[in-house]
Amino acid sequence: MPRLQSIQDIRDRLRALGALPKHEHRVLRLWSQALPQATTKRPIEDFLPKTLREALPALEAELDALARVQSEHPAEDGSKRLLVELGDGQTVESVLLPREGLCVSSQVGCAVGCQFCMTGRSGLLRQVTSAEIVAQVVLARRQRAVKKVVFMGMGEPAHNLEHVMEAIELLGTAGNIGHKSLVFSTVGDPRVFERLPQGPVKPALALSLHTSKAGLREQLLPRAPRLTPEEIVAEGERYARLSGYPIQYQWTLIEGVNDGEDELDGIVRLLKGRYGVLNMIPYNSVPELPFKRPAWERAAEIARQLHRRGVLTKLRNSAGQEVDGGCGQLRARALDGSVPVRVMRKAAAG
Repeated sequence: MPRLQSIQDIRDRLRALGALPKHEHRVLRLWSQALPQATTKRPIEDFLPKTLREALPALEAELDALARVQSEHPAEDGSKRLLVELGDGQTVESVLLPREGLCVSSQVGCAVGCQFCMTGRSGLLRQVTSAEIVAQVVLARRQRAVKKVVFMGMGEPAHNLEHVMEAIELLGTAGNIGHKSLVFSTVGDPRVFERLPQGPVKPALALSLHTSKAGLREQLLPRAPRLTPEEIVAEGERYARLSGYPIQYQWTLIEGVNDGEDELDGIVRLLKGRYGVLNMIPYNSVPELPFKRPAWERAAEIARQLHRRGVLTKLRNSAGQEVDGGCGQLRARALDGSVPVRVMRKAAAG
């Protein structure tokens, strides 16, 4: 029997077992919400066809095998980095965030090659399937409530568009997550601006800006689409007006690179009056890379200046800074053995 990979694979398997649409929705709803399949006010025998009931234990085992927590790394801010092992042994990172959020990965590695990111150093190894994406949510929900999912982990979601959108559709329907609480993050791939408005679930959009200078952006994001910052913001503004959700513009603040007065002038020129918010995140330091995290006082002063000049700016701390977990670091450390890995027992179903 073929291995389950996508949400569509799961649907096809359920239909082969005699599931009607209502049965299919029930199974996917309970799985995506990390609830046992026997959860119901009615006996399961009164609801599911016999062939499906008999196949459920094997199906649940297959779903559990999609992903498991290999190690976990809690931080003082309430976040927790999870190193997640997929069925073929590859690993990705998920991050449990404060206030019931979760950051998930959409690729093993990344092809964009951002100069300040550890993930891109290994290139793209493979796509994370839609079922594996939802499995990351299931693992997180077995630990705590998850009401927001951001696609800001390892990988560029635009390069895995169909699987990411399939996962978003399930999470925004059966998974009981509000559409604006599903956040699609991208470096600004034109395919995103065309595809996101088409689906039944329209997620919020986060655009990785990082600089107001086209030349510097090409250096920092060498394999990102050649859209200028002005073009990215214009596309973002169109989607914001269409969806009704403000755009989240992402700015990784790097000392001596994009924290100067000229960049502040550029931010005001690009974002003042736009339907969006600037999320400014001081760089999560990586010893192997030459970039530095600015002092928090400097970052706070930049945010204050931008506020005074009419740009809504939120200064955010990178979750789990003290455990070296961001931008693929956790995976890289585990692969080279430099971070102790506390292996977790497989979580019990439900």
